[in-house]
Amino acid sequence: MLIAPSPVRAESLFAPRLRAMTVGSVALVSLLAFEALAVGTAMPTVARALDGLALYGIAFGGPFAAGVVAMVLSGIWCDARGPRASMWSGLAGFVAGLLLAGAATDMATLVVGRIVQGFGSGLLSVALYVIVAQAYPEQLHRRIFAAFAAAWVVPSLVGPVVAGLVVEHVGWRWVFLAVPAVAVPAVLLIHPGLRSIGVAGPVRRSAGALARIGWACGAGVSAALLHIGGQQRGAAAVPLVGIALAGLLSCVPRLLPAGFLRAGRGLPTVVGLRGLASAAFVGAEVVIPLMLSRERGFTPTAAGLVLTTGALSWSLGSWLQARIRSPRSRGTLPRAGLTCITVGTAVVGSCVVPAVPVWVGILGWAVAGLGMGLLYPSLSALTLELSAPGEQGRNSSSLQLCDSLASATVLALTGAVLAAGAAPGRFDYGVTLAVAAGLALLGALLAGRVVASPRAASA
Repeated sequence: MLIAPSPVRAESLFAPRLRAMTVGSVALVSLLAFEALAVGTAMPTVARALDGLALYGIAFGGPFAAGVVAMVLSGIWCDARGPRASMWSGLAGFVAGLLLAGAATDMATLVVGRIVQGFGSGLLSVALYVIVAQAYPEQLHRRIFAAFAAAWVVPSLVGPVVAGLVVEHVGWRWVFLAVPAVAVPAVLLIHPGLRSIGVAGPVRRSAGALARIGWACGAGVSAALLHIGGQQRGAAAVPLVGIALAGLLSCVPRLLPAGFLRAGRGLPTVVGLRGLASAAFVGAEVVIPLMLSRERGFTPTAAGLVLTTGALSWSLGSWLQARIRSPRSRGTLPRAGLTCITVGTAVVGSCVVPAVPVWVGILGWAVAGLGMGLLYPSLSALTLELSAPGEQGRNSSSLQLCDSLASATVLALTGAVLAAGAAPGRFDYGVTLAVAAGLALLGALLAGRVVASPRAASA
């Protein structure tokens, strides 16, 4: 009697050779997420304590701009030398910036610390993607990116609350000073695995690297202006946002894959879908609490709990996509995710009509979050799949740049729309939510173009 050989089990994220790297990487992503979310809670107190309200906008725009430049630089660096140097430099910048901000005695010093921190975060975020590409087998990519998504969910749920408690009972400085104590051990967990990857003989010189860094600086300055302009009210916002958008339109296409603007097949569409999804979700997310509080009488806490449903379903969607072994085609998960975002956002938009029960909108937002969970890890994995070994850093940088800049742009434009009137009404909310649903619908229609040719769609 013949006995069939037992099937070989797929390697786990927590296999002995990957366990420390997985724990360290997920912990580091969680810390980056916590700091990004917690600072918003602490900054009003910081500005009052340091008498720095005049620099409030640049305290957010500066780090964002520095992160844009760092993402591009990290992509070039990782492709040339592997992710190790970018990872350690990013950690040094992240920790040094936090320590400087936490010890600041005036707002200018805090802003400098925030900019250094933002630069370090940008280096780290791209280096982590390249580490995934080089250390994890392809069949685990969607799973590790699902873990990264979950690492964002927990800080989004508890980060602002924890930061508020720290500010009230310990002091605002510890929002900055406590994080390095965990960030350094997290990178030390990753370090042993780094020694076996990314050492690729002679340095690979990236064609046009200096030009890309120059365009990145232009995009960073434009992003900072956009961020600052989005926080203004009235006529002051118009020139800032206009100059910023012109700068972004000039610089950003030169930092993204060729064919991005025409949704070229393969990587250009993957990067574009990430931007469309981010713009759609963030554009709706910023409107929902305002709409619920003004039109339905929700308290800030209750409105925040509605957003929590989206965060939880995002985590669920990430978990589900990681367990789909072989989607019908590369475009299946992105199309499903963007369809969920389209439907969910449109359902939320229906709540501008008073006769529509609020629970319908809550359900819609949960569907939109589920779509983001299906979409984000799958697009991250596709980016690595479509990248040659010497292009993983550049393409990961493009993906994250498009995500960040699309979110910043829609936040600035949505803020301008809502600030145009003395009191936003149902029409304003309806328009912004309709635009968000339209962006997601466009992405769903383009999702099939993530494959190189129509024949590959059924491969």
